[in-house]
Amino acid sequence: MIHRSIVPVSALAFVIAVAALAPAPVAGQELPRTPWGAPDLQGVWDFRTLTPMERPAELEQDVYTAEEAAEFEARRLAEIAALDDEEPADVVGNYNQFWFDRGTTVVETNRTSLVTDPPDGRIPALTAAAERRQAAEAKAREGTGRHMPTPGGFVEDLGSNGLQVRCLMGFNAGPPMEPRAYNNNVQIFQTEDHVVLLTEMVHDARVVPLDGRPHLPADLRQWSGSSRAHWDGDALVVETTNFLRETSFARGASTRNLSLVERFTRVAPGTLLYEATVDDPTVWTRPWTYSVPMTLNPDPLYEYACHEGNYGLYNILAGALADQLEAEAAGSR
Repeated sequence: MIHRSIVPVSALAFVIAVAALAPAPVAGQELPRTPWGAPDLQGVWDFRTLTPMERPAELEQDVYTAEEAAEFEARRLAEIAALDDEEPADVVGNYNQFWFDRGTTVVETNRTSLVTDPPDGRIPALTAAAERRQAAEAKAREGTGRHMPTPGGFVEDLGSNGLQVRCLMGFNAGPPMEPRAYNNNVQIFQTEDHVVLLTEMVHDARVVPLDGRPHLPADLRQWSGSSRAHWDGDALVVETTNFLRETSFARGASTRNLSLVERFTRVAPGTLLYEATVDDPTVWTRPWTYSVPMTLNPDPLYEYACHEGNYGLYNILAGALADQLEAEAAGSR
């Protein structure tokens, strides 16, 4: 971990509102383009922020005043600093706050949430089936830690953070990407017919064709799905389907039925607007969209050396098995 500085919606009124809140290009400012004429999105982009995904329940406004934003930032930073006093800093599987990098400011639009649709800034309700599934998972995991497998689940299940523990997918890499505890960076590379999205967390690279080819066959599924891109004016639109199962997004809430649309628009030399529309009808009762203005980072990415089959995974499984055997032995006495 390193410290750094830092879909279309049917309702026309909502589109206008989002456009008004998005960072606007400076008048007369020429944004960079590639030698072949496409918008140049290349570089390392930092997406850390204190702005929460959902609008806090006690708020009605969708945008802070400058004074309100400063007050929120100060309060949130104080809460983060106090965490080391509330939680032991030497807990296995955790760090003290020195190692976290959640950012120090809200997004430059001063929005009170990253969610822009629904207009209330809240993630839509879960479907009844998703509620039942999550309740069953919570019951099955009673008494286990976040990095521990469910009793008896030593292959498929490593808890709500299983994919990151197994080094399969970075916890903020999704797709879609979302600001989380640290390593909130993505590097973009471009050619005329491909774009590469390299996330710093678990150094995962999505190579996305731009040449109009169809998606992979429906029965050929991948952890990060099948991504295809096209230009909509100066916005790069990446559409992804064919997910193998859940991704790391929203702590594993999505399923293989996720359909994702991401938009990347360079709105200023130092700002890349990232918008993601999430549609999984087996989880949420309606599609929803969130937006993150990313900041150009002058520093390079560094390897996050997490690899599948690491010693941490071996020890997690061995410890969980020892706990299970001990509990079984105690029950037989």
